[in-house]
Amino acid sequence: MSTLIAIETSTESCSAALLRDGRLIERSELAPRRHAELILPMIEAVLDEAGVSRRQLDAAAVGRGPGAFTGVRLGVSVAQGLALGLDIPVVPVSSLAALAQDASAHAGETILALIDARMGEIYAGSFRRGGGGLVEAISEETVGLASELVLPRAGCIVGSGWIAYADVLAARLPAAPRIVDGARYPQARAIALLAATRFAAGHGVAPEQALPVYLRDKVALTLKEQRAR
Repeated sequence: MSTLIAIETSTESCSAALLRDGRLIERSELAPRRHAELILPMIEAVLDEAGVSRRQLDAAAVGRGPGAFTGVRLGVSVAQGLALGLDIPVVPVSSLAALAQDASAHAGETILALIDARMGEIYAGSFRRGGGGLVEAISEETVGLASELVLPRAGCIVGSGWIAYADVLAARLPAAPRIVDGARYPQARAIALLAATRFAAGHGVAPEQALPVYLRDKVALTLKEQRAR
């Protein structure tokens, strides 16, 4: 079996995980603005706990976004650096998919993953568990104003987007969800699990081809736009 290091820094949560022979070791901390300080020590910590050297890694998996611009860039850059130095591929994974992977959803239930995109907007994606318990996308990932999102009938809603805009979103849902877990963020353990199957299927890419996914190009509102809101 393959040995993968996984990185997820796209939101307020910073995490690293190692998946080796079915054993998963992780480090995670809710630490806004400290990701650059924490991620490399986390990587070393999971490697040390597993007794694995960097040279034993087969691939580097990373949460490719969407999420905070700085966090997404950091995660992808670290994964690229590791992969270049070790001559291994990178396996990019959607951060929304990682968020959905940790949801307490029933079989066949639609999972709506929401990440607060700031500026009144939300990153959203719909998923369902497929073979082996891994989530699969059932819609395109989108970004938009909370007040304008078209939301599916979902049994499970997960992610910080719900906490930020719960009242607005609740009014737009076609039906009340069975469970809501807004206090959850994408984690490296989910990145590792999703990446392992993709890597085995040959979906790793060269480091320079591992690109972040922002879903939008604008980082912040102008002063005029802020006043208008």
